[in-house]
Amino acid sequence: MRTELLKIIEGGLEKNREKVQSYAQLLTEKLREEGEGKFADRIKDLLDKKTVHPVYLDEFMSKPVDQDSRLDMVDISITSAPKDEIILPGLTKEKVETYVSSLKHRGEFIKLGIDLPESLLLYGPPGCGKTSIAHYISQQTGLPLITAKLDAIVSSLLGNTAKNIRRIFEYAQERPCILFLDEFDAIAKSRDDGNEVGELKRIVNSLLQNIDSFNQNNILIAATNHEKLLDPAVWRRFSTVIEIPRPTETEIQSLLKLFLKNFECDFINDIKKISKVSSLLHGLSPSDIKIFCYNTLKAAVIAQERIITYPLFIYQIYLFKGLKEDQITMISFLNENGVTQAEISKTLGISLRQVRKTLYGEEW
Repeated sequence: MRTELLKIIEGGLEKNREKVQSYAQLLTEKLREEGEGKFADRIKDLLDKKTVHPVYLDEFMSKPVDQDSRLDMVDISITSAPKDEIILPGLTKEKVETYVSSLKHRGEFIKLGIDLPESLLLYGPPGCGKTSIAHYISQQTGLPLITAKLDAIVSSLLGNTAKNIRRIFEYAQERPCILFLDEFDAIAKSRDDGNEVGELKRIVNSLLQNIDSFNQNNILIAATNHEKLLDPAVWRRFSTVIEIPRPTETEIQSLLKLFLKNFECDFINDIKKISKVSSLLHGLSPSDIKIFCYNTLKAAVIAQERIITYPLFIYQIYLFKGLKEDQITMISFLNENGVTQAEISKTLGISLRQVRKTLYGEEW
């Protein structure tokens, strides 16, 4: 039972609730085997109460600051629910949920002697949901999210960046939380890059050392838009690596329904029309699609339209894509994408005769 007692003490000092609970459970089982049933029951009663150390914002008030700029080096967020539903391709979503499940069952893994670091690296194009996933994991685990602010971490003074990285890891180590390093490539670039100075190599060496220490009992999430720039040694520090791709047309349709859910649309449940819309938006990130939808909503409100019509939406796609803003190209685009001549006339504020003349020539 000495091992269990040492692990319980170790977990308490590390503020690792799962480790304390898991080894306390093992201890109760061994106590029963030794005939110490009453003592085992007392421990079980404590475990059943599920008392946890509450997380208060005042625990995070003393943030680390860059000594040169005096800027806070982290942002703290404690979320009870995600701001938006996380919409991801099927396999990607499955990987994220598997990672979340592994965090929730960490105590069971420890009981089996599996005490591996739970670090996650997210990579993919900008605006595809990496930051949203970090917030989602924070919400699912109930742990505050400490987001490192790289503009404050990277110092102009030689040697201060490595010190700032160490201070952020030390700060996060002192409390139950998730440390999130966004734009990770800024501090984790390959040390083989001949264009980089020796200072970068010292920064990456410091980062790797801090990750090794931190990973033992805490959760680290990093995200990058430029995975090819990362130092090869960085990849080995993460137990889980997930690519976050651009949405397929199926996910785009789900995103449109999410972002337009509070406004009536005449095409959202029309399979043919929403398929055409998602095809036109293919290649955009969820962030781009969200901005586009909100711009369309604003255009509808300004025009005092109570319904977002299919012609208006197609016209907004044309404007969003930045195509040639001449009347001939505009009319042709709307016509090619299923907008009737009468709808084109109304949307563009021109006569039906002018629309037909543009499409069919002078005889009109």
